[in-house]
Amino acid sequence: QFSFVESGGGLVEPGGSLRLSCVASGFNMEYYAVSWFRRAPGKDVEGVSCIGRSGGNSNYANSVKGRFTISRDNAKKTVYLQMWSLKPEDTAVYYCAAAMRCYDVNITAPYNGWGQGTQVTVSS
Repeated sequence: QFSFVESGGGLVEPGGSLRLSCVASGFNMEYYAVSWFRRAPGKDVEGVSCIGRSGGNSNYANSVKGRFTISRDNAKKTVYLQMWSLKPEDTAVYYCAAAMRCYDVNITAPYNGWGQGTQVTVSS
């Protein structure tokens, strides 16, 4: 079954940092681009960042550019999202999913393997 398991979320104060992980199972992740998305309470899913198959290309939502970094380790079937300078507006459930390539960050239709997500809460 084509899926991801996300982890690493938690409660952090504004200005803090977290590193999220998503581990692929049931498919060969090295052949796919992988994106992180998030859904804040009462809002639609928002694209956060995407990384290409080899890790050589990536894109970011304007709201996280300069604060978040996406990376991948194909040998470990894992994609990471390092988040710094967290803000209350980053509070959301974070998900990852895979597609044949990266798309503009807010395009969700081509992606598969959505996991259960991991909750990130930024609050003092």
